[in-house]
Formats: sequence, structure tokens, C-alpha cells
Amino acid sequence: MGLRLGILPLGRPTFDVDFANEKLSAMLALLGDTGHEILGPDKLLFDEAQTKAAITQLQGAGIDHLLVCQVTFTDASMTVAAANAFADIPLSIWAVSEPRDGGRLRLNAFCGLNLGSHALGLNKRAFSWVYGDPTARIMPDLTAMLAGKRKVQPLKATSSDAHGSDAGRAIARAVNGKRVARIGAHPVGFDTCAYDADEIKALAGVTIDAFELDDLFERARAAPPEAAHAARALAENDLSDLDTVDPVELDRSMRLKVALDTIRAQGPYDAFAIRCWPETFTEYGGAVCGPVAMMGEARVPCACEADVYGALTQLVLQETANAPVFLADLVDVDVDDNTAVVWHCGQAPSSMRDPDVPATATIHTNRKMPLLYQFPLKPGQVTLMRISQANGVPKMILSFGEMLARPMAFTGTSGVVRFERDAGLVLNDVMASGLEHHMALAYGDHRAALRSVAAAMKLPLLEI
Repeated sequence: MGLRLGILPLGRPTFDVDFANEKLSAMLALLGDTGHEILGPDKLLFDEAQTKAAITQLQGAGIDHLLVCQVTFTDASMTVAAANAFADIPLSIWAVSEPRDGGRLRLNAFCGLNLGSHALGLNKRAFSWVYGDPTARIMPDLTAMLAGKRKVQPLKATSSDAHGSDAGRAIARAVNGKRVARIGAHPVGFDTCAYDADEIKALAGVTIDAFELDDLFERARAAPPEAAHAARALAENDLSDLDTVDPVELDRSMRLKVALDTIRAQGPYDAFAIRCWPETFTEYGGAVCGPVAMMGEARVPCACEADVYGALTQLVLQETANAPVFLADLVDVDVDDNTAVVWHCGQAPSSMRDPDVPATATIHTNRKMPLLYQFPLKPGQVTLMRISQANGVPKMILSFGEMLARPMAFTGTSGVVRFERDAGLVLNDVMASGLEHHMALAYGDHRAALRSVAAAMKLPLLEI
């Protein structure tokens, strides 16, 4: 017998709505071919009020299975609300992929799936999932998911070597005593960025100090013009086309760099975790992405979305690699090509640029303000790591691969990576582990040292 399948098509209007509607139409057509009765809205749900109304409607419909259609990126708040509202029936998520055409991330649905997976893991909520384009060969996976055959099977980390090595202990000692400035609270629905300052202090000896976003904005507005000009001159060492972006917004962006330097010196602070959006755009009027790239190159790592564990992760990996690090989103996995894409708006350190492609100045794809760096990442071995709270248990999650010499997958700073393991296996493990949506990346193979660091920090280890 067919299911009474309730659907919640989630989207955000800051992405490519026309493209999202095309994808949703194709998803609905394919779902119609499954033989199940499809209940719920056939339009994108753009906000909390619309989504809650749809949940209420489905609660009265007697559905057998709930399917979250992750058409664009969204935070995890509505996915968790839906999971709680339908605690006694199966839950699935279908996130739609998009082409790597060198343009903007038009949907970024994989990141929404990633956030949802982590949040559901924290809530001990079982779910099934599929990631793929509705116009591709996805019907077998879709059918299996709705039959409950693609359920997440949580992975368990293994105990680290009880003794580790002198190198691992030295890295842990070097991180101990460092300080992170958290500027603004993490966005709602970003459970991936939640933290407890006392737990971090106990784990790594790192102190977290909290600032308000207005502290950053006030310092930026008060920055002397000559300091903003000096920051621009520093950016010109990397980017030759700063004149192509709005000069007033560029000046605001450079003033954020001055403000971060001022806070850093007064701390002193070794890293930042910054609530970068939407307020830097909607209240201040300039992007912090370019300044974050500049800080990262200077080995002062910054984590977006006030991701304090992301900042801690960067500090550990930077100390291990003795090189700049990049906190990236995993935004696409192509099982057929056996590759994945790591990306973040435009904030990779400039030393990670592919030397065959010049770096350019650009604007944020959704918010349309500068400054962002734009270039593909250079080829070479890369280590990816996260000090994770997945499923509510601290651990180190570690991966390794080869950055390929490929054309730029998406605007901003991005790279195409081939993992050491099959991409399909890594994709399954990302979902099964409940991994956060940010991982730190450094060039080189640092796995042996990081295993020893995990032992020194008494962290279980999970390699994916």
C-alpha cells in the first residue's frame, strides 16, 4: 500500500528562487511517480510562520511519513520542529544537488541537510536521507528512503592512543592558554555552532570571551581613515581589482579588518568566532569575509556564524600544520565523479589560491556587498578536521584527500577534493556521524600528528 506522505518544501528567498521552484516542481513530479499520496504544500516555505502553519495542517492529515524537501539552504530550526511534531512516524530529508558551473551557489541545499543531520543527531531522532537532483537517476534511492532503507546509522568514535606522542602533547600544550573572542551569538538553528565555555576550557585550556556585534561595528565606524586605507593596501597585495566593487561598502569592509585587529591587540586574542550574517550586511553594510581571509593568512583564524568550536578546531589544526587554515563548508558530493566541493563565501587564506588563477575581488552572492576573495584552491594533499560535538559527545573527526586542479566550482573560494576513500562512503559517514557543517582544512597530511593530539586531549577519534 502507498504512504500518506506529508511534505515540507523548505527554502529561503536569499537564494535563487526561480531555480529553486524549478527543482521543487521536478521533485514533486518524481514524488508523484512513487505511487504515494502526497500531502502538504506544493510551494516553497520561506519562513517560520509558513512552515509552522504547514506542520499544523499536516498534523491533522493523518500522514504516515514526513519528508522534508531541502530545496535551498535553511537552518535546522524548522527541521527539528517538524521532527518533534511528528515524533512517532518516520522522517526523511531529500536535499537537492546543483551543478558546479562556476557561478553562485544557487541553492546550497547540502549545507541545510548537514545542519539538519547534526541537529537531529543531538536530538536522538532517527531519519533517512537522500541527496541528489530530481532529474538524475535518483528514483531507486528515493524509493529506498521512503521504505525506510536509508536510515542514518550513528557512527561511534574509537578511543585514541592513551599515550600519544611528544609531538601531540606539544601541540596540545601550545593551544592551551589561547584566547578566542566570540563576537555575537550564533544564528538560530545553527546547533552546529553552540558551545559551553567551561567545557572548552576543560578540554583545551582555551578561554572564550564574549563581545556584542555592536562592539565590532562601533570600532569599525570609529576606525581612522588612514587605518582603513592601510587595510585596503594590504588587500591590494592579493587583489588587483578592488576598484570594481562599491567603494563605500569596500571601505566599511576594510574598517571591519581594523576593528578585528584592535580587539585582537587589546585581548590579546588568538582567534575569532564572528556572527557574520545577516547583521554585518543588514545593520553595518559591509562584508567581513575579505577581512577574515586576511586574518587567516596572518594566522589569526576566524570562524563564521560565531562557531566557537570551529575557531578551536582552526587553532589546533594551524598549530599542527604550522600553516594557515580554512574553515570550509562541504557543499556538494558527486558520487559519480568521486569528488566533493569545499567552499566558503570568499574567505580562504590567499596562500591557498591556485597559482594558475588570479585572485579577484567580489561581492557576497546573496547580500551583494564586498569584500570577498575569489579563487579556486590550489592542488595538493589536504587534511580536514573538526573538534566535534556530534551526537552530544566530544570527539575529533578527521579526513584526508587531494585537492584537484579543477575549474572554480562556485564563486567565492572553493575547491574540488577527492577523498582518500570513495566519495559515497564519505558522504554516508558525514550523515551517520552527525558532523557539523564546518571543517577546518590545511594543506599536507597531518593525520598522524592529529591522532596524537586527540590522545593528548583525551578525545575519541573518528576518521571518515
